[in-house]
Amino acid sequence: PPALAARKASITIPIVMASSGDPVGTGLVASLARPGGNISGLTSITAQLGGKILELLKEVVPNLTHVAVLGPVDSLLHDLFLKNTEAPARALGLKLTSMRFRGPNDFEGLFRRATKERANALYVQAGPFTSPAHRKQIVELAAKSRLPAIYGTRDWADNGGLISYGADRIDMYRRAATYVDKILKGAKPADLPVEQPTKFELVINLKTAKALGLTIPPSVLGRADQVIQ
Repeated sequence: PPALAARKASITIPIVMASSGDPVGTGLVASLARPGGNISGLTSITAQLGGKILELLKEVVPNLTHVAVLGPVDSLLHDLFLKNTEAPARALGLKLTSMRFRGPNDFEGLFRRATKERANALYVQAGPFTSPAHRKQIVELAAKSRLPAIYGTRDWADNGGLISYGADRIDMYRRAATYVDKILKGAKPADLPVEQPTKFELVINLKTAKALGLTIPPSVLGRADQVIQ
């Protein structure tokens, strides 16, 4: 994560995270309540987020039973998602399959595996692999494999992904500015608790839904922050 690189550069200069995945797991802070050190700010995930993603997929995909989870090798966020969704997946009657990659050359093989193992939906985690070209490749492979997919940030849905659901990044950037203000007024990052997202954004691409033969329930459309026609 960028914040980790910043911390390696300095352990004294105050650093504000605008959107960190798992600051405790990556060692950026000691805890959310008491960060310690020179870093504080916001995390983009909550323990409940994974369950919400699975519930959303269950509402959208008829007869959903198996979700493939695509993420980078050695990703702590990938591990955290799988851990936090064990109970929700069990309650929803869903099987989760971890599909890890080292780089974009692995994408096609993983989609073939998802099809072979009869996954009927996909969750794609964000990460350093998500350049515009890689996003395009993943979205196209999902369409080719006819796999309904949900993504963590709205730029995926803007570029052809079926659904995005995650923390509202603009809201988080605004909140990060309050940390900068407090630090400039003398507060220490060590004393500023890391905050979790309070506003989430749901974007649905109806053009992609139509191509997949999916009818998005009115109850889901009514909750969407944006519907792409």
